[in-house]
Amino acid sequence: MLIYLIRHGETLGNAGRIVQRPDSPLSPLGIAQAERLARQLEAKGITRIVSSDLARAAMTSAPLQRVTGASLMLHPLLQERSFGDLRGTPYADLGFDLFAPAYVPPNGESWDVFHQRVDCAWTLLRDVAATIEGNLAVVTHGLVCRSLAARHLSLPAGAEVPARWENASVTIAEGRAPWRVSLLNSTAHLDGLADDARDNGSPV
Repeated sequence: MLIYLIRHGETLGNAGRIVQRPDSPLSPLGIAQAERLARQLEAKGITRIVSSDLARAAMTSAPLQRVTGASLMLHPLLQERSFGDLRGTPYADLGFDLFAPAYVPPNGESWDVFHQRVDCAWTLLRDVAATIEGNLAVVTHGLVCRSLAARHLSLPAGAEVPARWENASVTIAEGRAPWRVSLLNSTAHLDGLADDARDNGSPV
């Protein structure tokens, strides 16, 4: 079986370069990305979807569930790293590196706490993968994708963990150890969907 690791579509926060709030919805482009993604994956044998319960991920999951008929689980373990009191702040107003290794946002998650949560999410995903027939789709966020790739997936020879995960990108891994990746952070299915606008998105 295969695991399709998907980052959510573009949001209004991505387009506006704003540290996102939990309820950030998809932008019009993000909705189009989610629909295109669903059409691309419709015939890929996906029988289960596990998604972050944040709005942008749930909205990305909805068209995929509709076209595949797969069962959907929304789970908070797959949420993006929490930036606490900084959510809603434009990146231009921060004046510092939000992603610095030692920086802990007020009332947010440190990197260590975030990675520990993603580790728990990975355990959940492995458990789900072991119990289904067919393939598994995982819809989550950029930093979660990066953490999973760096800590749990086996990348192709010579490949590095992407610094940025594109909106509505797809990564494909074999659904068993050593979890080899055959497609990494691909947006080929989005060709023609306002590439310039997508390039202006924020990391998370």
